[in-house]
Amino acid sequence: MLRDQLKPTLRLAVPVILAELGWMGMGIVDTIMVAPLGPAAIAAAGVGNSLHLGFAIFGMGLLLGLDTLVAQAYGAGHLPLCRAWLRTGVRLALLATLPLMAVLAVVWSMLPVLGFHPDTQPLLRGYLGIMIFSTPLLLLYAAFRRFLQSIHHVRPVMFALLSANLINAVANYALIHGHFGAPALGVPGAALATVISRAYMCGLLGAVAWAINRRHVREEHHAMIERGETPVSGPRTTMKRLIELGLPAASTVTAEVGVFALATALAGRLEPVSTAAHQIALNIAAVTFMIPLGLASAGAVRVGHAVGADNPRGAAAAGWTVIALGVAFMCVSGLTFVLVPERLIALFTTNADVILQGSSLLFIGAIFQLFDGLQGVVTGTLRGLGDTRTPMFTNLTAHWLIGLPIGYSLCFTAGWGARGLWWGLSAGLIVAAVVLTTVWSRRVTEYQRTGRLT
Repeated sequence: MLRDQLKPTLRLAVPVILAELGWMGMGIVDTIMVAPLGPAAIAAAGVGNSLHLGFAIFGMGLLLGLDTLVAQAYGAGHLPLCRAWLRTGVRLALLATLPLMAVLAVVWSMLPVLGFHPDTQPLLRGYLGIMIFSTPLLLLYAAFRRFLQSIHHVRPVMFALLSANLINAVANYALIHGHFGAPALGVPGAALATVISRAYMCGLLGAVAWAINRRHVREEHHAMIERGETPVSGPRTTMKRLIELGLPAASTVTAEVGVFALATALAGRLEPVSTAAHQIALNIAAVTFMIPLGLASAGAVRVGHAVGADNPRGAAAAGWTVIALGVAFMCVSGLTFVLVPERLIALFTTNADVILQGSSLLFIGAIFQLFDGLQGVVTGTLRGLGDTRTPMFTNLTAHWLIGLPIGYSLCFTAGWGARGLWWGLSAGLIVAAVVLTTVWSRRVTEYQRTGRLT
């Protein structure tokens, strides 16, 4: 059964993984292209991106319920219901935009009193002030993307993100350093380039979703006429149901992304070299995490389709397949972190002190790679079953009540610096991985035995 699942899983997962890598590539390109401006510029771009994403990810997470609802409707062959859920998702994205932008504006206004290094703070203020305007673009993009992935139209998502990276790189080149007649804006130019590329992504995926839906409507209308049926109004959906699934999922991703964002903010209180080393090492670890994150999205869709088709064995096989793929990859990436850490850090900077500190952080990252990937993939498979609450409570406990206090104590009380933050993050990831994998195993076993989701 697992062998039968491998090919269709990879067919869905590979474009999604490439899309996730494209998503992560924007932050990496920003970091690389501001690097000639010095460690303070690297720190400002990294901290600013982490702070913005730490809040915006909550709104994007609210739309993760579309993975379950659209995938299960698609698995049951109910395309009108898929479209109805997309409309509900777009409305929720627009509703969530204003409060999120308001919160980010408050954070931006408080930056001077939050204790950032004086070399980093003014650059950070300029970067984050521009990034706030990408918030509605991110939320609408998330709604379109979740819909397209759940109906197996993943290639447009991959194309949008990969091509957006080219736009981001060209815009960075122009706006950071003042080429092609553009002003040399420095670090804020990197933020403006990201806003431009996100507007492109949102517009492209919105156009693709509209075109696909129009085609489906025409096909259904013609089929009904041929059968002599009268067209009826579409199915109704409720935002309450989407929020019931999306709110725990949003809390889950916010708990995980937020703790890394806060760790980055705390690292911003250290000297620029330590902050830059932390940001570069975190970028590298985040790149490898894009593979299990893409597998998690594929797992949510594959498991959701099987649940919609009332196929418990298929749901279990789909889930265990993506888990095995995620574990295998993260073992390889962890080994790479141990063998060639200096070469990886040197891709971003030539500063010897940053390379030395970043290499020590990657060694710690090698230890948590397996657990980070495992908890990420299992969160997706549980979402396919419709369980978004268990990952929420697990991540809140593991990261905020265990990992962050340990990291803060080791960093500032024990004097370990950025290494202390990373050991704390590792502890949280290990706890989350063990708990979530145990819950998945029990739930899917019970589903196969009874044929019911509890």
